[in-house]
Amino acid sequence: MHWQVVLVGGLLCGASAGSAGEVLSLVPKPCRQERREGQFTVDSQAAIVAEAESFVPIGERLAGAIRRITGQSVAIRREAAGHGKPIRLARADGQGRLGDEGYEIAVDPDGVRLAAASPAGMFYAAVTFAQLLDAAAPAASARSVSVPCLRIEDRPRFAWRGMHLDVARHFFDKAFVKRYIDHLAAYKFNVFHLYLTDDQGWRIEIKRYPRLTEIGAWRSGTRKHYFDGRGDATRYGGFFTQHDLREIVAYARERFITVVPGISMPGHSQAALAAYPELSSTGGPFEVWTDWGISKEVMDPGKEEVFRFVEGVLTEVIDVFPSRYIHTGGDEVPRDRWKASPFAQARMRQEGLKNEDELQSYFTRRVERFLNAKGRWLIGWDEILEGGLAPNAVVMSWRGTQGGIAAAKAGHRVVMTPHEQTYFNYMQHKAKRGPGHPGYLPLEAVYAFDPLRGLSPEESKHVLGGQACLWTEYVPTPADVEYLLFPRLLAMAEVLWSPAESRDAKDFLARLPAQLEGLKRAGIRYGEVESP
Repeated sequence: MHWQVVLVGGLLCGASAGSAGEVLSLVPKPCRQERREGQFTVDSQAAIVAEAESFVPIGERLAGAIRRITGQSVAIRREAAGHGKPIRLARADGQGRLGDEGYEIAVDPDGVRLAAASPAGMFYAAVTFAQLLDAAAPAASARSVSVPCLRIEDRPRFAWRGMHLDVARHFFDKAFVKRYIDHLAAYKFNVFHLYLTDDQGWRIEIKRYPRLTEIGAWRSGTRKHYFDGRGDATRYGGFFTQHDLREIVAYARERFITVVPGISMPGHSQAALAAYPELSSTGGPFEVWTDWGISKEVMDPGKEEVFRFVEGVLTEVIDVFPSRYIHTGGDEVPRDRWKASPFAQARMRQEGLKNEDELQSYFTRRVERFLNAKGRWLIGWDEILEGGLAPNAVVMSWRGTQGGIAAAKAGHRVVMTPHEQTYFNYMQHKAKRGPGHPGYLPLEAVYAFDPLRGLSPEESKHVLGGQACLWTEYVPTPADVEYLLFPRLLAMAEVLWSPAESRDAKDFLARLPAQLEGLKRAGIRYGEVESP
């Protein structure tokens, strides 16, 4: 196994090197941290001691980090006997204090102790310790590296710490998706929302419906410019086989990240309709859309074959993705075709539905019942609230936070992702330079996001957490993705992990330069930080 934390810059700032008053520039900021006198040197006398079998793979990652930095091979053992400088991966007593994802770190001159109650917590302890190792890399000798003595106690604020990537508008291959997962793991994200289908492309192999990738994965051109609509006529596309996606899921699982698949329905589905036009109200024909925006061509809930198709697709999706949550979209569904469709109107009369909003709710409820029967939960954008919310559905609130607040007040589970603070496809600069959409989302706006704002403590219990999204209409390359991702990913990591009361924008900005140095060393092009 490889330790592939891509970052992080120098960890210490503020005081002279080695002093107990030094500030640790860790991101996300731990709940409690204390710098102490002295340092621990990782050299030929050190050994990693995994005190539980489940911690051994994590020990292997740490050994790889040490080898990368110093060239020194560090042994991994189950017992510390005979080793004067152990790096212990120890099981903490119980889960009450630390929870499933919390951890403790104690670094002393004669040894290191990472403690957690679960492998996930140990992984996050190792991520933090890897930041210390990476920080020391510029000063490392040929055969050793030293880290400061300290105490850390840490656990996350939210259970859902999510990041999204749209591979439907522009396709990114398996190698880059793994690199993206590494970025998330480096900052303790635990949910990767992989958005696989839209009007402009279908990116997942479905064996029962082969035309989805034979036809739906390829478009005849791409709009390139936001303001004048200019584009090209170059065939574009790609897709993941189910084997590819299982490999991605396994890669993420090793990093304690759950991959949540995004399959858009009944709207944002023109790529599927190009392959199977009989699922539409009009019967087509259609092409995979070459423009952006919202297509009027949607699945028709009046047709029973639509539900057979949806259930067939989701059966294969469930087989590939073990995630408890399946994201089925539900956003931006024009009603035009349904209003003129004899199939949709007949369904409304049959089910006693008052309007097309209730027709969409009918669609969502049927899909939800299917998923619940398979032991999965439906999650959708906040438009699924319109016409009545399916009883067990999770709401992802993107049109501001009001939809999420309403859902939480009604007792439904919520993930907050308001576009004005979490859409990383918006440009980072007032001058609107660089890749991305013409909206503006500076670093400080991301850091100011609070998923619980506007909710009482009791209502807040229904908020699973938050997520940032990166839509790729105007983001065609991996370098563009990373430019928009960083450094805003660091701000979102701290929003979702660190205690609200300990967050401070000035403190974060003081810690940020060290992280940016790490990005430079890793060869990552990131958005420049503008002054507020």
